[in-house]
Amino acid sequence: MNRVYVCSCFGVTDTQVRAHAEAGATTPRQIASACKAGTDCGSCVRNIQAILGRGTCPRRELLESRRPALVPEPAGSLPALPEAA
Repeated sequence: MNRVYVCSCFGVTDTQVRAHAEAGATTPRQIASACKAGTDCGSCVRNIQAILGRGTCPRRELLESRRPALVPEPAGSLPALPEAA
């Protein structure tokens, strides 16, 4: 099995993050308390959030629910732009 390093500062792998999550860690801060990942440069925090299933994209949720992401404004409801000189 290949190791994928999530935190290169402390050599923490995705397997270790998942193991901490299975042990009860539910936030990046709890992962940091368990293994220091995310406490140095912080560039891995988004990856940790993704592994934990946090930080989902609201637009992605809209697309998956098949609701419209943009609702068109009714005609005439927008203010007129000033004319160029």
